[in-house]
Amino acid sequence: MDLHMTELERDIIREILNIGLARAADSFAVIAQEKVLLEVPNLDIMPVRSILDKVHDYQNGHAVIQSDIKGDFNGTTLMFFSGQHVQRLSRVCLRLNVPESTDINEMQESLLLEISNIITGALVTQLANILKARIYGAPPVAPKGELAEALNSLLLHKPMVQPLIFSVITQFSDKENSVELPLMLFFDRQTFEKILEIIRTYDFLGGVKPS
Repeated sequence: MDLHMTELERDIIREILNIGLARAADSFAVIAQEKVLLEVPNLDIMPVRSILDKVHDYQNGHAVIQSDIKGDFNGTTLMFFSGQHVQRLSRVCLRLNVPESTDINEMQESLLLEISNIITGALVTQLANILKARIYGAPPVAPKGELAEALNSLLLHKPMVQPLIFSVITQFSDKENSVELPLMLFFDRQTFEKILEIIRTYDFLGGVKPS
């Protein structure tokens, strides 16, 4: 299976994500109690080492929330919240005035878990509906320790794994302030092959297989 994406295939996957993110924005707005803006996602294929380096760099200055994707597809989402993000989210959603820090308390961790659950859940649901796949998001967790080391054992010791990285930047506003939340979504090689096969074989937007 050729893992190269054409520009059309890239645009199709990006549009699927846009639809899922738009639904996530509506749900997230209830929590943020303000209008939520979500930017158009970038879509990149990255080698394992680059993934691990990027995760390591993000984790150094962010609180991380992880949610695994299971079922027909196998993947993981990672959301990264900086100290400034945590401070602003606490102010908007919890009405708490707290210092800028990634040293979060139980209430703040619950908030970040819920945000990740809403955004990841909307993406997974949209992928499942459009791609006709049986997939679901596992409950999000706040992983402890070095994430890159845990992912290293998962990615580097499986020769057929070539993750697909969806680099998605989400943003919400509280009239005066805005917060960007980096989201990394990646699948293993087998899942990527399934997604490309569906896109290349079916007119899945219309639900009709071409003759």
